[in-house]
Parts: sequence; structure tokens; C-alpha cells
Amino acid sequence: MSLVAHGGSESQHRPAPPVPNNGFWPDIEPGDFRDRHRIETTITEGRVVQALGVAMRDINRQLAAFQARQRDAGVHEADAVPSEPWQMPGDTTALYRQAVYASAHASLLEAYRDYSATRSGEETGEVKDEAADDYRRNSRWAVAEILGDTHTTVELI
Repeated sequence: MSLVAHGGSESQHRPAPPVPNNGFWPDIEPGDFRDRHRIETTITEGRVVQALGVAMRDINRQLAAFQARQRDAGVHEADAVPSEPWQMPGDTTALYRQAVYASAHASLLEAYRDYSATRSGEETGEVKDEAADDYRRNSRWAVAEILGDTHTTVELI
């Protein structure tokens, strides 16, 4: 009997090319996302690119009015958005990437939830659900910071 090993060679895990954006926001690099968020190589490049594309479109939609205001003011790319004195140069672009990466990571956690008949499988799924919620929160916070909003909304009832 012979054994044929199917492994994950480096050539099989080359990062996909950048996901093109709308010209205002930066293109998204799947390899950078994998590195920064420690995405396992068991998740295919196609799935990573799909999650990043969906997240990018969602964040672009949330920031459409912001982008329109910037373009009306003569700013044609996120890197050129004027920063506040307390901000670092490039904060808007960094926050945008954070929003997209966190949203994509949440989607991947939900898609790759472990299903198991054992209790440990259920616990793993619950942990991933909580982590996905944390990533979605981080995405919302990054969008709020770009918009100049606070992280908390309080309403009197």
C-alpha cells in the first residue's frame, strides 16, 4: 500500500493579487491581511479574496458620504485626507484597512466554525462566534473613527 501525501507547499499558498478598490480607498492585499490577522493556510485564497471583497464593499458603502465630502473638498484619495493634530499621517487609510480586515476576519470565523458532535466542538464554535463579534465591533469602531464619531452611542429611554 502506498501513501500519497497532499501537503500545503509554499507555492500553493502564494498570496492572491491585490483586490482592486474604487480609487479613493486603497487596494486590499490578501497577503497583508493573512499576515496581520494570522489567517491559516487551510483557508483558500479564493475564500480570503471573497471575504475581503465583501467586506470592502460593505465598508465602502458605510463610508460613501464621507468619501463624497472628501471628493467635494478636492481630496481624491484616502491618503490625502487631512489629519487632525493628534493623528498620525496615514491614519485614515490604516483605519480603513482595520475596518475591512476585521469585517473579513469575522466572516471567515463564521464560515469556518467547527461543527462537531462533541462538547469541545460546541465550545470551539462558541469561542469563534465571540471572536467574530469582537472583530465586527472592531470594524464598526474603525469606521466610527474615520467618521469622527465615538465608539459608544447612548440613548435615554
